[in-house]
Amino acid sequence: MGKRLYVGNLPYGVTDSSLQQLFEPFGGVESAQVIVDRDTGRSKGFGFIEMTTEAEAQAAITAMHGKEVEGRPLTVNEARPKTESSSRGSGGSRSGGSYGGRGGYPGRGRG
Repeated sequence: MGKRLYVGNLPYGVTDSSLQQLFEPFGGVESAQVIVDRDTGRSKGFGFIEMTTEAEAQAAITAMHGKEVEGRPLTVNEARPKTESSSRGSGGSRSGGSYGGRGGYPGRGRG
């Protein structure tokens, strides 16, 4: 079973293909995906790599974490599984927030 890695702080010009090429020197890359905004089609600046083995994944983390690509130091670590609390629609930001349900903005309702 392969090892999935998170790659952050990617330059916006990095594509799936160029991301794969960055990690191929460390072993087999089963998949490479740059996450893009569905509305604009622009990179969100992070992606995921799946290496063939855990040893290759560890070698990639060791070599690539902090490495500069187009002037940006990469963040590379083991990807955490997506949890229910990180998915949309389950958070508390829609229920009052910091305004405490008083109508939103300070000063509202005057004059």
